[in-house]
Amino acid sequence: MTTTLDRVAYTAVATATGGRAGHARSDDGTLDVDLRVPQEMGGPGGGTNPEQLFAAGYAACFQGALAVAGRRRKVDTSGSLVSCRVSIGPVGKAFGLAVELDVEVPGVDAATCEQLAAEAHEVCPYSNATRGNIAVTVRARPSA
Repeated sequence: MTTTLDRVAYTAVATATGGRAGHARSDDGTLDVDLRVPQEMGGPGGGTNPEQLFAAGYAACFQGALAVAGRRRKVDTSGSLVSCRVSIGPVGKAFGLAVELDVEVPGVDAATCEQLAAEAHEVCPYSNATRGNIAVTVRARPSA
């Protein structure tokens, strides 16, 4: 299913040069990073990589969606933690991604935490963009 926006709220622009061993910069200069192939993939490491950038973006976006779910249920999620793992590997002759999201919400029981994470997964733009395209696992647990 293709999603068409009702309206554009914001557009991010970034340009990469040199691929995985290059550089990426946002049009406003706030993101300005050297890119390096990770050692695990035969590269030198020493810089960030597209998977780290995707993981950071997904984690932040999902936490924002978790806040939306919390507001709807009148649950404080301000102390929540979302960790995202993005894995890359071969899929036939191409490459694919897999995502794991670990969600912690303090002060709630396990069932509420799972409900909040499930609702966030329905709201999150990253989740909606990846749904049906890559494996995404969401694990939720309350924290102290």
